[in-house]
Amino acid sequence: MTKPRKQSKSAVDANEQPRAWQRMLSGRRLDLLDPSPLDIEIEDIAHGLARVARWNGQTLGKHAFSVAQHCVLVEEIFSALNKPRSKRQRLMALLHDAPEYVIGDLISPFKAALGLDYKEFENRLLRAVHIRFGLPPETPPDIHTAIKAADSIAAYYEATRLAGFTEEEGERYFGRPSGLPLALVERLTRISGWPTEEAQKRYLARFQELTG
Repeated sequence: MTKPRKQSKSAVDANEQPRAWQRMLSGRRLDLLDPSPLDIEIEDIAHGLARVARWNGQTLGKHAFSVAQHCVLVEEIFSALNKPRSKRQRLMALLHDAPEYVIGDLISPFKAALGLDYKEFENRLLRAVHIRFGLPPETPPDIHTAIKAADSIAAYYEATRLAGFTEEEGERYFGRPSGLPLALVERLTRISGWPTEEAQKRYLARFQELTG
């Protein structure tokens, strides 16, 4: 009598639900498809964003330009152009790319090529982040527009100063900023990547400033 063949380990695994959670250094286990605010910690966000490179790492300088540094920059631009702003509104600007601490920073052309509802996936994570830190789940439309404008200004200067874009290309894809305060322009034209540890510390420091 022929014995039934044993099912291989790989075949057994194939029948199981794929893992949809990410283990964090804090010990939290974040479900990416159904994220709970209770599993989100600012230390994990800062750690992750400081190690995610903007522009797929294709930037000038000794250090990559991290998403953590980008978020600090966007908050600075948002605050400089939209005075007076509350700390809660500034916190929304700082956290605008927080989901990338677990999903990374996909460049826009790749997001489009995926053909998935990537934005909804991103927004689900952002809503959980907002709730965790006492913000409304959805960013109010006027604040969203102002943060988006600050994000585009940051992207223009990052692209043209660090990522090899010409000014014409920067204008085509992000719009050429105008009417900015001189001090802000001087700051933006001198941007360079921070070391990972510095990016992490500065992100956490800005968070503490806005929530303390």
